[in-house]
Amino acid sequence: MSTETGSGTETSTTAPSSSINLESVRAIAKKDFQDSVRSWLFWGLSSFFFMLLVAIAGGLAYFGENIAQAGATTEFLVILVSYATLLVLPLIALVLGWQSIAGERESGSIKILLSLPHSRKDVLLGKLIGRSAVLSLSLTVGFALAGVIVAAMLGSFDVVDYVGLLAMSILYGIAYTSIAVSLSSLTRSTTIAGAAMFGVFVLFYIVWNAIIQAIQTLIGWGYLSPETYTLEVNGESFEAERLPDWAFFIDSIDPGNAYSNALSIVTGATETELGVALEEAMFDGSVPFYLQDWFSFIILLFWIVAPIAIALYRFDRVDL
Repeated sequence: MSTETGSGTETSTTAPSSSINLESVRAIAKKDFQDSVRSWLFWGLSSFFFMLLVAIAGGLAYFGENIAQAGATTEFLVILVSYATLLVLPLIALVLGWQSIAGERESGSIKILLSLPHSRKDVLLGKLIGRSAVLSLSLTVGFALAGVIVAAMLGSFDVVDYVGLLAMSILYGIAYTSIAVSLSSLTRSTTIAGAAMFGVFVLFYIVWNAIIQAIQTLIGWGYLSPETYTLEVNGESFEAERLPDWAFFIDSIDPGNAYSNALSIVTGATETELGVALEEAMFDGSVPFYLQDWFSFIILLFWIVAPIAIALYRFDRVDL
């Protein structure tokens, strides 16, 4: 278990770690990225994203003739790819960050790295930037190489939507990379780090959804009180029930939901008019700020900044 550094000797050893040297951060990030390129990790990810896009575009071109005739092929491509990246990107990011710090602590190479003029904060930020660069550039290369083929397959191709999907996928991937690197810095072994990564995946893809289902169940059993609103259908008014505001807030801060909602702003994959009207009716025409699409960017930025900020504070104080 990690312990706080409390002795005088330990304090003097870790004192330099309170500062951040940008040149040192850049050097660590560069080496981390170059190691990934040499191990073919970067090219493997680029090939994967390339094949994913081409496969989805090929299926859409083959089975979606009516969609193509309606001129909405890029919009549907964004929707289909986002469904895939919603699951795939967190897995890739968590695997990328899994051994970033824990592996070096387990092998003891972290002490050699820190014997050079690098502070702990430099190492942590360098690893985050390096792993984020691997994921971001592999996404960019995969999207760029697939772009020509996708455009040829679809016939109708919106570059703005395509680039918007890429940009949001990068932001979403960096959020999970930050979570992964941060957790890796707080664990002594790759086994514990791996368990932590699995726990994060279960949290956001099983537990988070289960919380909303549990709230709905408790409302159905009468243990929680729902909110009521008036819904008009064909000129007639009906009383309907919805989840409490705090339940919607819990649901909104899931990175996956934030990613999907943010795509509505930067691409043509917008919500349906019926969905927008229903949401407005549920909140009497005043949708809370945390359910508005622009707030999704704040949530994604939070998941990038908050984990690494906590890790920067804690990593200075753990016993290596």
